[in-house]
Amino acid sequence: MKILVTDDSRLARSMLIALLKVHFPVEHEIIQAENGKQAIELFKQHHPEYCFLDITMPHMNGIEALKLIKEKSPAAKVVMLSADIQNTSIEIARQCGAIYFIKKPIDEIKVKQAIEYIWNSK
Repeated sequence: MKILVTDDSRLARSMLIALLKVHFPVEHEIIQAENGKQAIELFKQHHPEYCFLDITMPHMNGIEALKLIKEKSPAAKVVMLSADIQNTSIEIARQCGAIYFIKKPIDEIKVKQAIEYIWNSK
């Protein structure tokens, strides 16, 4: 199983990856991207089962990347990450096809809840 983690913050990526390694219930490979544009290219190459996308990134934001991912693969399971906790951002992400939203800062409880949700909804 492949998981794509996209965030322009190396620290945020590292924290999320560390938590995914501990809590994801099956063997997996993690692919990293620094922005939405890179995420699209890696998605096309690797076809990950799950994607974690930050919303605010340079070159292409997470919402734009989400739209392109869902266009290419409507069944893609995408979790959005953001410090922007406005209901409008969450609603836009959901309307574009995100299955879950994690509010930053990322912590173990939030990641465990996200994993449980996406794993149980497959």
